[in-house]
Amino acid sequence: MIPSGRCEGSLSRHYGQASGWSLPVRKEGTRVVDLSSRNPDWWRQAVIYQVYPRSFADADGDGLGDLKGITERLSHLGALGVDALWLSPFYPSELADGGYDVADYRDVDPRLGTLDDFDAMTAEAHRLGLKVIVDIVPNHTSHLHPWFREALLSGPGSAARERYVFRPGRGAHGELPPSDWQSVFGGSAWRRVPDGEWYLHLFAPEQPDLNWEHEEVRADFRTTLRFWSDRGVDGFRVDVAHALVKDLAEPLRDVAEFGPTGEEALERVAPGTHPYWDRDEVHEIYRDWRKIFDTYSPPRTAVAEAWVPDARRALYARPDELGQAFNFEYLQTPWDAEALREVITGSLATARAAGASATWVLSNHDVVRHASRLALPPGTDENAWLLSGGRAPGVDVSHGLRRARAATLLMLALPGSSYVYQGEELGLPEAADLPVTVLQDPIWEQTGHTRKGRDGCRVPLPWTADGPSYGFGSGGSWLPQPEWFGSYAVAAQAGAAGSTLELYRTALRLRRKLLDGETLTWGEAPAGVLHFARTEGWRCVTNVSDAPVPLPPGEVLLASVPLPHDGTLPPDTTVWLGA
Repeated sequence: MIPSGRCEGSLSRHYGQASGWSLPVRKEGTRVVDLSSRNPDWWRQAVIYQVYPRSFADADGDGLGDLKGITERLSHLGALGVDALWLSPFYPSELADGGYDVADYRDVDPRLGTLDDFDAMTAEAHRLGLKVIVDIVPNHTSHLHPWFREALLSGPGSAARERYVFRPGRGAHGELPPSDWQSVFGGSAWRRVPDGEWYLHLFAPEQPDLNWEHEEVRADFRTTLRFWSDRGVDGFRVDVAHALVKDLAEPLRDVAEFGPTGEEALERVAPGTHPYWDRDEVHEIYRDWRKIFDTYSPPRTAVAEAWVPDARRALYARPDELGQAFNFEYLQTPWDAEALREVITGSLATARAAGASATWVLSNHDVVRHASRLALPPGTDENAWLLSGGRAPGVDVSHGLRRARAATLLMLALPGSSYVYQGEELGLPEAADLPVTVLQDPIWEQTGHTRKGRDGCRVPLPWTADGPSYGFGSGGSWLPQPEWFGSYAVAAQAGAAGSTLELYRTALRLRRKLLDGETLTWGEAPAGVLHFARTEGWRCVTNVSDAPVPLPPGEVLLASVPLPHDGTLPPDTTVWLGA
């Protein structure tokens, strides 16, 4: 249960019954956090900026972003005011799944640079006061990984195959998959090899799943964690953290009885017992990893990507495991005050129960950018919208950006860590009209051209208002950039009053000054409005309704759009108020 309390001091003077905005009565969270670089708990209320390396900046002009390009543009993150950058995979990969098919966990893809380039990038980030978090992909390797190549050559029953999940097929001649397990990207999760055996791939066929019951697998990842930690990495984002351990007891259990795949299936089985999602045994792995993290000073941080129900997410975020877990419920919540308040309250309670801080995210490399998503009518089939090229239904770009700005200020006011995806500080909408001939995401082919995939949020960033790739690099870009990209460029927005970039810069500077605890106190407000107070009396008010409401008393510190002079807070607007 959330503890109750009564606001004291200056808040009581500003929020009285006469104003229609009654005293806050509910308090969320208790921990006070120092965000200085010396504090091992720096991550608890940090703002982390996700860099998708191949789409951030291209220094060598080959059309693909690289580490030197990131290093050259780190000043942008310094000026933005974030606390850390999270680097999506930069390892050797054939890009069957955007770099999440890793051929070598302890090296850099030659197209992106070298280990020396990585060290130079890390050193420059630390010079600018930025922490560095890297992706680690433990559920599967690339099919080009030396282990998998050895497994294919060694044949059935070999020790090399035990590092992966190989099984004979069903049917009279082994012609059927070993089970009905389904790939997240579509179709069977099993692929047959020439000698007749089948291997498991919960994602693309080029991503064979590792067998985490094998001690050599566990030992190799311990080595990988130490390798990057020794190079100065401050933390890890753990990809598909809930999928490592599978129930491999024979006969393998089919999953058709559970109904849908993914998170929906988890709601139909006893917690921790699904054949391959969110099994209880996975937590032993992360407790082992925590022992490694804690040998460093300060301890290395970690955050789980775990698409699991809210109560299960807390397990990954426990202090003796990873410490944080992504809050996907918040990302998926509709633009509705009641729904947002419910998710915020539940997320803070879940994080507190785990001894962690909450996490908040609006966009990432796997979802439609929120500047477009928030403009879509409720219940819109996003895949159908992408297949229409973003035309059915049509999107009011200015309306989407207005909501995105309001949602951002709401997110940044919440206790916990905010994860910002590259380009959202520019207000970038989804590039929904990419021609199918240029698509790179394996989802497009693996689903038989029925799901367009995630390329629309991965288009390389615009840095300048013109040029062959809007400043991304001298040699074009690996995904085509829309003609309208130039108006969103960093150079077009830097220093421009009212721009989305300047809103982010101002919000992050102000956030650093205002934060000194993890307390949120709800107050009453008109229907369709969220209102809460933070430590020392500053408040956040978001009008999610379709009509103006009276602006409550207090000094306006920042608003997501210019406020009218009639004393109202317009629809789709967030304001931060001082005491």
